[in-house]
Amino acid sequence: MSDRPLIGVLALQGDVREHLAALTGAGADATTVRRPAELARVDGLVLPGGESTTISRLLAAFDLLDPLRARIADGLPVYGSCAGMILLAEKIIGGRPDQHQVGGIDMVVRRNAFGRQVDSFEADVDFTGVGGGPVHAVFIRAPWVESVSAAAEVLARVPETPGAGEAGGRIVAVRQGRVLATAFHPELTGDHRVHRLFADMVREA
Repeated sequence: MSDRPLIGVLALQGDVREHLAALTGAGADATTVRRPAELARVDGLVLPGGESTTISRLLAAFDLLDPLRARIADGLPVYGSCAGMILLAEKIIGGRPDQHQVGGIDMVVRRNAFGRQVDSFEADVDFTGVGGGPVHAVFIRAPWVESVSAAAEVLARVPETPGAGEAGGRIVAVRQGRVLATAFHPELTGDHRVHRLFADMVREA
């Protein structure tokens, strides 16, 4: 692999363009993934934010669900933001019966935990493994992580400030091996540090 790994962004639904730009800014070559052949050629993959049920149905419709599960099992580095975090969870709370899980992180995620679109908010979070100070996190109809197994590492939590309410202390970034997930959208802020972390994970793999 060159110093610029080829990282795909699942381009079935969601904020694909923003992730492509963030990956390029983080020093990777970025491409869209819609077909199994495109999935087969990438060194890493981003599952973007969007609507998790819709994305999971489209994964099945485009014959990507089983190939993606297989590649994750084989060690493909994957990063999921917001809806992507939901897809990567082994178990979800508040999901729909027809929703498919990709898996990859042994965690329980609560879907739409922060509320509706009008309840979206922003916060600065300390993020283990990301230097340069707190990461500004944008939460849009975001999930949070209820629990993780010993195999997963908690990287960030919502600060326990007076205004945080029930969200204070909740887990919002997790890593397990080569799989990374955040409840928030770093691709929307112009700060490429989380994407740089993922690009480094792909290089190391």
